[in-house]
Amino acid sequence: MKKTKSALSVAMVMAMAATSVACGTGTDTKTAATSATPAPAASATAKPVESEKPKEFKMTLRHTEIRDTAKGNLAILQDVVKATEAAVPGLKFELDGVEDVVNRDTKLKAEMQAGSPPPIFDLFGGADTQNYSKAGRLLDLTPIIAELGLKDKFMNLNEFTVDGKVYGLPRAGFVEGVFYNKKLFADAGVQVPKTWDEFLKVCEALKAKGITPIAMAGGAGDGWVLNMLTNTLFVRLGGPQIQEGFAPGKTKWTDAPVVEAFKKMDELKQKGYIDKNVISTKYADGQAKFYTGQAGMLFDGSWASSGIMGKNSKVADDASFFNFPNMGGPGDDMINGGWSNGYGFSSKLTDNELKAVKAFIKNFYTEANQKRALKESGNIPAMKLSDIGDAKGLIADVVQGQLSAKKGAFPAFDALVTPAVKKTLEGAMEELMGGKVTPQKVAEKVQAAQDAK
Repeated sequence: MKKTKSALSVAMVMAMAATSVACGTGTDTKTAATSATPAPAASATAKPVESEKPKEFKMTLRHTEIRDTAKGNLAILQDVVKATEAAVPGLKFELDGVEDVVNRDTKLKAEMQAGSPPPIFDLFGGADTQNYSKAGRLLDLTPIIAELGLKDKFMNLNEFTVDGKVYGLPRAGFVEGVFYNKKLFADAGVQVPKTWDEFLKVCEALKAKGITPIAMAGGAGDGWVLNMLTNTLFVRLGGPQIQEGFAPGKTKWTDAPVVEAFKKMDELKQKGYIDKNVISTKYADGQAKFYTGQAGMLFDGSWASSGIMGKNSKVADDASFFNFPNMGGPGDDMINGGWSNGYGFSSKLTDNELKAVKAFIKNFYTEANQKRALKESGNIPAMKLSDIGDAKGLIADVVQGQLSAKKGAFPAFDALVTPAVKKTLEGAMEELMGGKVTPQKVAEKVQAAQDAK
């Protein structure tokens, strides 16, 4: 109110002053009128003032969508990049595509040690996120997802949460299980197995038909592929609590259920049920053996759906999926699954880079993108969806396989242990598949790495 009265008073004073001038002598009035300097006329040729062009700044975006089977995911990322560049003046992304193992175990690890990770990068949840966040390398996303209305939109953020703060966002979930060729199963006279003994009978029937029972890779740096099935075996036999106890020392890799899992893997190899060339086979080649119809089964993650349904596949119409059979242990009726793969962001960002990060998150994490990734690449959604859209066929089978796990999902073991332990197990499993060590020796090697943490 005081400001209004003051404004009115000033207006009244100015009006009175103008009136007193107008009431003076005619000479004074004429002088005042004629002495005023006229405003210059606008030039007809004057150019409009141009707005200043925003200063360009570049940001590296490290991703792992480099395989042929990841083209759908890459297309989504490229669309998000374009939308984000359009939303942030001056922004120009530089996409840095790196193989996932190289990124996680070599490049990103070195960058984190040096304190110079890219502004946006592919990040693995669990131990990696814990270590990097405690070193101060990761941006705290807690206030950002609240600002963008995404706080309650994700299925699960546990693997990217440390001390109550969120340091990464999963781009997709996953489940691991058995892809199988329905036609080859029918030809061999077998059905989806429900128990370990039934599983062995399926393998024997396929082998008798001259078909590789289980396509698998495990050599030349791809030892992690072997450990997908190994992980499911020791959780089936010992329950998820056995792997939860490795890091705190409550359980050991030499405990009976884990050693038994190594023995089961050795049994599959000795009986010729796992591809005989497993330790010289790269991951992509192992997948190809299944989707070209040379193998009856493939133990893999849900991400493999894109390759199995891809243009080079010969089994797209015959492929389906089942959760690994029960083995009579505390981990029965569970499935290896989680939300471990996502994006992290550097804690060292300029104001412009922070704006770009917020815009990237807003554009990437949408229900439309999640449905598109589910349909085109078989990605298990990381966000809560109102429905699964028009996903069908193999993708629907994978989702059904997830639902069949009545006790829920357990995380991958490498989200719970250090990279050194993960790497040791990969090397030891390659040796086991090559007949160079015993299952007990594998356990002892990995436990030694665990003790040396």
